[in-house]
Amino acid sequence: MMLRWVLILLMGSGMPLLAMQQVVGAGATFPYPLYSTMFADYTDETGVPINYQSIGSGGGVKQIRSKTVDFGASDAYISNKELATFSQPILHIPTCLGAVVVVVNLPGKPRLILSGGVLARIYLGDIRRWNHPDIQRLNPSVRLPSWPIAVIHRSDGSGTTHGFVTFLAGHSQRWKQQVGIGKAVNWPVGLGGKGNPGVAALVSQINGAIGYMELLYSLQSSLNVVAIQNRSGRSIFPSLATVKSAITSEFPSDFRMSLIDTLAPDGYPITTLTWILVYPEQSYNGRSKAQAKALAHLLEWAIINAPVYAHRLGYVPLPDQLTQAVLTRIRAMTYQNKRLLP
Repeated sequence: MMLRWVLILLMGSGMPLLAMQQVVGAGATFPYPLYSTMFADYTDETGVPINYQSIGSGGGVKQIRSKTVDFGASDAYISNKELATFSQPILHIPTCLGAVVVVVNLPGKPRLILSGGVLARIYLGDIRRWNHPDIQRLNPSVRLPSWPIAVIHRSDGSGTTHGFVTFLAGHSQRWKQQVGIGKAVNWPVGLGGKGNPGVAALVSQINGAIGYMELLYSLQSSLNVVAIQNRSGRSIFPSLATVKSAITSEFPSDFRMSLIDTLAPDGYPITTLTWILVYPEQSYNGRSKAQAKALAHLLEWAIINAPVYAHRLGYVPLPDQLTQAVLTRIRAMTYQNKRLLP
């Protein structure tokens, strides 16, 4: 029904479907399975080609800032400092929830618990072996090997890294001061893997390895996932349910918000959002009205239909209240200060 409604709108707007320019986007790897599936269905039903390149959040922000794509995608919202480098306001459109998951390669795949403080010290290079007393203290019933810890991190700029190091900085003043927060940081120790698949491959290949990745990639692999202590002192394994528990009913009007270190007692503490990034005023760089309308219709359709795809593909959908607020903002997008959607 919704696809038929979109077709009617597009034809009524005087936009020949087969003659429409493709919509181009680039950015985050985490939502790629969701976006690629949704966009393929949209193209099948409307004839509008969608080209989304999964190049990482850092690349997505860079390309939308340079206006070489119709939309960017990022697992980290753009900071106030970075927003100042944009030539015009940018709209953050959250599409679903995700999480940064810690995975390890240890014998017997133990049900391991780690805290933010211990994780920070591992990634700083202070804790170098698995049988370190501070790890053993968190896991008294686990027989930990004396293996050296092989630290694995992302080699590319990513929202996954941004979420992970934000969590570390919240639990380690030294990390905050010496390494900091960003989509890419100067790692004190470790090996880099490109994208979630690269990190997963290195962790799988190296005994004693520890790494981080998006929840979906861990669910699709056989890697050993770690429970993380949250602010309530509970050890929470990442799952669709514990990620959903992390979000509250309150959110800022610009949709830039962090769910890291949620206060929710049942919430997984490294929960994140992922965003599509667009310019709310679309008349820039010689863009046509038809091109702008194609983007606005795609975004509206995607947000309306995202929950169905999210449930099917293993993502966590937005709460209904947030979905409605996002739709209101999409429907306010303009071309030469006139609304693109009814």
